[in-house]
Amino acid sequence: MSLGKKIRIGFDGFGRINRFITGTAGQRNHSKLPSGNDALKNKDAEQEILGGLMDAPFASTPYVRDFPFLEEFFAYVASGSYAGALHGLDGLGSAGSKSFRALAVIGAGVSGLLSFATLAYSDEAEHGLECPSYPWPHEGILSSYDHASIRRGHQVYQQVCASCHSMSLVSYRDLVGVAYTEEETKAMAAEIEVVDGPNDEGEMFTRPGKLSDRFPQPYANEAAARFANGGAYPPDLSLITKARHNGQNYVFALLTGYRDPPAGVSIREGLHYNPYFPGGAIAMPKMLNDGAVEYEDGIPATEAQMGKDVVSFLSWAAEPEMEERKLMGFKWIFVLSLALLQAAYYRRLRWSVLKSRKLVLDVVN
Repeated sequence: MSLGKKIRIGFDGFGRINRFITGTAGQRNHSKLPSGNDALKNKDAEQEILGGLMDAPFASTPYVRDFPFLEEFFAYVASGSYAGALHGLDGLGSAGSKSFRALAVIGAGVSGLLSFATLAYSDEAEHGLECPSYPWPHEGILSSYDHASIRRGHQVYQQVCASCHSMSLVSYRDLVGVAYTEEETKAMAAEIEVVDGPNDEGEMFTRPGKLSDRFPQPYANEAAARFANGGAYPPDLSLITKARHNGQNYVFALLTGYRDPPAGVSIREGLHYNPYFPGGAIAMPKMLNDGAVEYEDGIPATEAQMGKDVVSFLSWAAEPEMEERKLMGFKWIFVLSLALLQAAYYRRLRWSVLKSRKLVLDVVN
């Protein structure tokens, strides 16, 4: 459910309660109860308003259970005692009117509190638990990527993630000078087989991979991917840190956030509990376990270390131009600062003379 729809539901419910309160208050302001057909019409209108109140989308939401006094309020309205109490105020004059105004204010406050509480709970259920903010070393203004971490992260992707997730926008040549030498990258690309063609005879053929080839796809198409993963479609990871809210922090929290379901939470077979995933149930099992990868540089492959390295690799894949962009930004700042000094000189010593001079016109008859 989108945030706009949640807000519309909240205001719709608030409007229903407001119409109920103001409509009933208008009926109570008469000095005498109407009689005959007018009484029947007013009673029908009151019942219609009450029915509309109880039809509000949040009146039956499970979040009401978190606020017992709200549950009692809606039960009180549904029983009809609320309307009966209002009829009893007719003969009390101004005292009854003041009591009703106080009750109206309480009702409006309750409805507003419930509306915004419902929005907060539904937003948390839709987007999952808010992930922490981690100090990524490449986030600073003068910081660059940790290229050793990128190399380790590519190793984690190859050995752990590539069996299900593709990176269709990354080529082997992109790794040259970033994590591997050209010779290492060529040897790595030659390990895969690529369907190419057609040849001179019009037939497709297979050949060893080369630097210009993209990373291989784990599945032939989306249908094959869903069939192999119980209906879930593993997303492409080329831009995953930019395609998710709070991208790097979210991916790291998701990879390292698998927990046992809390008491009262049931997860159906084939799913796994992860509080950072929207809905809390994810088809992907926990993939990062201590020692799952043996790093070439001898660093211990703990769960947190592998998560940090693979997120660094995915961040580089999503923004390979980040270092060049920061360097270009500082160059432009330097050039524009020189232009600013020139503009300040011209403004202060050149234009100000013309702007502040005064001309005296001597009229000659």
